[in-house]
Amino acid sequence: MLIVSLLLNIAVLVPVSLVLIRQGRPATYAWGGRTAGRDILLAIYLSILFVSCSLLAGVAAAGATPLLETAAASLLIVQIIYKVLTVITVRHSLRNPVVLSNLGIAAVHAVTVATLAPALLA
Repeated sequence: MLIVSLLLNIAVLVPVSLVLIRQGRPATYAWGGRTAGRDILLAIYLSILFVSCSLLAGVAAAGATPLLETAAASLLIVQIIYKVLTVITVRHSLRNPVVLSNLGIAAVHAVTVATLAPALLA
């Protein structure tokens, strides 16, 4: 599941980051007009993308070591928290496509963390 979550991050964040970088109509529809907040969100997305790629490369090179699993679980837990919080913080959240996709991704990441937890807590 770890590889699934990391690949999901990469598969989602590459096109999302490109949309935000291009600043076109899809970005405005999903995240509103360009603001400092939206640019900060892009920085956060790029950071998660970089860490996901780095962790995936580490897993490919060394296997799923306890250190890599711990780092990945930490990243995924932060993502789960912020993605679930978008339901509370975004106006009309259950009609927002970003919030809805966040909930789906959070569910996948929760399953991954649940599969990693026994080994990490041992």
